[in-house]
Amino acid sequence: MTGVQTCALPIFDDEYDNWEVKQHARISKKRIGSIVPAVVFKTRVRDESVGGPNPFRWQDVNSYEYFGGKRVIVFSLPGAFTPTCSTMQLPGFETMYDEFKQKHGIDEIYCISVNDAFTMNAWAKAQDIKNVKVIPDGNNDFTSKMRMSVDKSNLGFGDRSWRYAMIVNNGVVEAWFEEPGYTNNCETDPYGETSPENIMNWLDSQ
Repeated sequence: MTGVQTCALPIFDDEYDNWEVKQHARISKKRIGSIVPAVVFKTRVRDESVGGPNPFRWQDVNSYEYFGGKRVIVFSLPGAFTPTCSTMQLPGFETMYDEFKQKHGIDEIYCISVNDAFTMNAWAKAQDIKNVKVIPDGNNDFTSKMRMSVDKSNLGFGDRSWRYAMIVNNGVVEAWFEEPGYTNNCETDPYGETSPENIMNWLDSQ
């Protein structure tokens, strides 16, 4: 497995769908060296001065604050509380967090999903996440600008992220990992290329 992953090209009867998937493959090949999108994330942060039983407030965080001057791992997934994301990917990165930092100088690990801040925070709490930072992309701003948005209406999800991961160094994509089969309303949920184990293997090989 390599750090530059491109999607498999499923065959469609519809020429437009086939064109979209082929375009996506071309884009994926050019991601290394590209700059991550400049967006503003709508987050909720704990602030005891708010008082009450739920002391959180809104805080806008921009891309520079997350990516500027840092070497980070980003993994993006279809949704909080979903099976593969909850049983394998998020807890896997949490378990390997210290190893990524100590062996390879990773400053932060971010989990992005097209979910609102309330959902992402509740999921992190339910998973007892202490190290990985969850980032809500509730408006699909970052995901769509990464050209990784897919329609998952077949599951009642609407627009979500295809599963991908990347290593970003000071805002620039250093390595790219993507699950095969990128398409709308995918019937399966491929997982392997974006696992923490695969990313660790790639880093070890460099």
